[in-house]
Amino acid sequence: MKTWTKGVLYAAGAAAFAFAAISFSCSKTKVEGNALTAYAESKSKIVPEDYLKVVEALQNSFRAISDGVLPSVVEVDVTETKTVQTIDPFEDFRKFFFGMPEMDDDSDGKKDGKKRGNTREYEQKGLGSGVIVRRTGKTLYVLTNNHVAGEATKITVKLNDSREFEGKLVGADARMDIALVSFESDDKSIPVASLGDSDSVKTGDICLAMGAPLGYSQSVTQGIVSAKGRSGSGIGNISDFIQTDAAINQGNSGGPLVNIYGEVIGINTWIASQSGGSQGLGFSIPINNIKNAIDSFINNGKIVYGWLGVSLMPGTKEYKEALGVSDLDGALAAQVFIDSPAQKSGMKPGDYIVEINGIKVKDVEQVQREVGRLEAGKTVSFSVIRGGEKKELSVKIEERSEKVSSDNGKLWPGFVAAPLTDDVRKKLELEDKIHGVAVTNVLPKSPAASLRLQSGDVITAVNGKSVKDLKEFYRELSNVDKSVNFDIYSNGGTITTGTYKF
Repeated sequence: MKTWTKGVLYAAGAAAFAFAAISFSCSKTKVEGNALTAYAESKSKIVPEDYLKVVEALQNSFRAISDGVLPSVVEVDVTETKTVQTIDPFEDFRKFFFGMPEMDDDSDGKKDGKKRGNTREYEQKGLGSGVIVRRTGKTLYVLTNNHVAGEATKITVKLNDSREFEGKLVGADARMDIALVSFESDDKSIPVASLGDSDSVKTGDICLAMGAPLGYSQSVTQGIVSAKGRSGSGIGNISDFIQTDAAINQGNSGGPLVNIYGEVIGINTWIASQSGGSQGLGFSIPINNIKNAIDSFINNGKIVYGWLGVSLMPGTKEYKEALGVSDLDGALAAQVFIDSPAQKSGMKPGDYIVEINGIKVKDVEQVQREVGRLEAGKTVSFSVIRGGEKKELSVKIEERSEKVSSDNGKLWPGFVAAPLTDDVRKKLELEDKIHGVAVTNVLPKSPAASLRLQSGDVITAVNGKSVKDLKEFYRELSNVDKSVNFDIYSNGGTITTGTYKF
């Protein structure tokens, strides 16, 4: 009780002292009687004017950037029509009494053997952001994300002055997650954003993110470029992203990332977040990755990708050691499509790609980006390491076709060869005297499937020539001309496969 009383007295004394300090620091005006009324000063004198000039100049810059760019930033409202399968409550009843669920009738009156189910359509609304990047006559083009507008059945473009226009999807691309939307207007005063040079962006650069986060249109956040060259492979995107700590939230997708010159350097696309909200980890597609795509959308309605014709693998520690390229960054051409630009140029499975047109290759994603940007018909130089030697190949790039690039029947050899590391040996229960490479990831309808290869097999010879490791396997595979067979060690014995002819 005594301690509590002492504490109260201390608190009361401190409060009285604080009140006195506040009273003396404020101006006083006398009113009725002896009462005093305290007023805060009307203008702060805390920060010297010389210091304020610097901060005010920065603030004025942000104002100018916002005033100049926001009129070209739009809200993209979309409606998607979804079709869902509804549950038939009587299906189990029919199955119990009649033995089978009822079948569908096609328009031709024939049974198609599929369960009959009712479908229901519903509309799903969403919104994102976009930025006007081009005007051609009365047509204005808005750049946004594929995941914002790529599947929309109805698009509305809302300007910063609240005017709304009906939008039309010009083209969309899931690999890069971008889309181009157009709308018509006679108003020539609607501004078009300036596109910057994302290759010149440096870590630490000041940037601003604009858009409609959580539906709050025409919002601006400020931060810096946290990093460049971030991989988007985890979200199925081939871009190398600009990372920023400028707050990006749902609804910011498709909006611009802008530099201090008021130029668009990126299109905001995704965030890394445990909560779903901004945690200072936002990612934008560099604008240089997109510039050519704008023309492709307008001219072709799609992005025309270049095609090399290889199946790439990252250069992991085990593979790099096995190939003798431990000190080199690059990407492994694990398989090559038959009759592809790569094969026609002389590229072989096992080639380790280290340069494209003199530019050093860091990883698989970089090869995909560089090749994807190339126009069909363009000839490009590739530097590869094969058997420890550097070779220069001249490749004439072709247009990528989804049908051809997904044809396993033309992917040679049709499986991924793996080095016999200690872990692999343990899993396959191999004796130390067994040498070669392990067969993994056999593709259906591929040459490997035709030879009846199975994951877990160990190839010990190619066309009768023994191979001790991954390097020797690829060396012998590169010598294959018109036909090939393999010696396979499996279940304690060795057999020779049939012969695959090209």
